[in-house]
Amino acid sequence: MDQRFALHETLELAEVSAFKAVCNTKAKTMQILVSDPELKRLMQAEAELSNRQLQELNELLGRAQEQDVIAKTTRPTRGAERGVHA
Repeated sequence: MDQRFALHETLELAEVSAFKAVCNTKAKTMQILVSDPELKRLMQAEAELSNRQLQELNELLGRAQEQDVIAKTTRPTRGAERGVHA
């Protein structure tokens, strides 16, 4: 399946990825500070889930960026699209 990303979708992916990274950092930091075993377990589970989600988001971002590079390299130059040659 040929999946294309619009610019706003790529930007949303980057924003969600940044937010998830902050959440992951906080969960890992809080894990160290928390003394309650159940809360510590929940924080560890959250950190592990966030790691997996960040990997998936980064894969999607990589595909979106590759798509953007391909689109830029295959786009005709301004004169070429009007039949003007240098």
